Amino acid sequence: MSITKAMYAGVSGLTAEGETLGIVGENVANTNTVGFKRSRAVFENILGGAIGSTDAAGGGVRLADAQQIFAQGAIVNTGQATDVALSGDGFLVVNGTVGGVTGEFYTRAGQLTIRNDGVVVTQGGLTVQGYQGRQDGTFDPSVGKIQLATAQLPPKPTGAMSITANLDASAATPAADWDLQNPGPGSNLSTSLTVYDSLGQPHPVDVYFRKTDVGTWDVHVLAKGSDIAGGTAGENVEIGVGQVTFDTSGALSTVNWGTAPRASWTGATPDQALNLSFGEPLADGGTGLGGTTQFGSPSAISAQSQDGYGSGDLQGVKIGPDGVVSGVYSNGQTVGVGKIAIAKFMSNEGLGRAGQNCWFATRDSGEPALGGPGEGGRATLVAGSLEQSNVDIAEQFVDLIAHQRAFQANSKTITTADQMLQELMQIKQ
Repeated sequence: MSITKAMYAGVSGLTAEGETLGIVGENVANTNTVGFKRSRAVFENILGGAIGSTDAAGGGVRLADAQQIFAQGAIVNTGQATDVALSGDGFLVVNGTVGGVTGEFYTRAGQLTIRNDGVVVTQGGLTVQGYQGRQDGTFDPSVGKIQLATAQLPPKPTGAMSITANLDASAATPAADWDLQNPGPGSNLSTSLTVYDSLGQPHPVDVYFRKTDVGTWDVHVLAKGSDIAGGTAGENVEIGVGQVTFDTSGALSTVNWGTAPRASWTGATPDQALNLSFGEPLADGGTGLGGTTQFGSPSAISAQSQDGYGSGDLQGVKIGPDGVVSGVYSNGQTVGVGKIAIAKFMSNEGLGRAGQNCWFATRDSGEPALGGPGEGGRATLVAGSLEQSNVDIAEQFVDLIAHQRAFQANSKTITTADQMLQELMQIKQ
């Protein structure tokens, strides 16, 4: 009977609108949930008769799906070093147990932290997956946990030194002879670098330049006798001596070492080579102008460096826009220990909801394709920030009003059909 069908159609509308209220309520409840993606109700009509029938009235409506909307949420700066936000398509990959199920999950909530064993985890304790760093600065191709070393960072002995300077072309040869124990009067320019031995102990190394002829300068590299095995405290030890020459344009022509700088520091690995560079001389195919030069301006050191350092304790962590997680150590070194992986799916809407701000892969979503941030269309990473929920609270309130009115309208369908049935029953009287 059509009147009865109208009542059941109204009931279906009440059911669908009631279920939708739960969807809107979840959206409103998660307005401040980091990385949350809102859902919307997808309705579909119910056929009241056979397919193809031209006179079959509809049977009502049902809630077909709660479709997730993966639109980008606002990115807010937090200033927290371990917070990360994803801008674009993709998910952080995490591993652990969610709702009693152990496996791999995916999330947009980037509130990360460092566990007491140095492993990068989410606030819920899930292990963040990425590419572990190697000692040569590259990363493993396989994905696993990212772990910072909580022990002291081992020292690195100095292997290379570099000095960039200008040696005054108009300078005269010092009147005083070269004196190893009193080198100042017999030189035109000097500088000091701190180098490190195999134990990470620092040692001052002094470099002196002495002009000997037009375009020709001697280089003397000195260390303290108390630092050298077999040396005498209070005396200098010459650990390297060489000569640099320049052409008429002031470019570095040659660097010739009579004795290349080497040192056997007390208690450390003996015979440590200290490769001292002054630039790219013409004799080696360089321009002669990228390092030490000889122009008609006062002698001065413009830059110097060495590649060693002492041991250091872990003081903090830094995550770069490229996803590289680095440990910051007390010796001033920043060491990359891993790179965060980003998962991309063929269909985000096909992901299953696992709770705790996580999703899991399904047949509908396809298998995850892993890569670094910004690679292959994957989301870029914004360090020190979080992605907010993409819920628009004003839009949700409007939806609440619309669904409330629809619920009322469906109830009117039922009461109207009931009144019609009552009128029908009264015909008998």
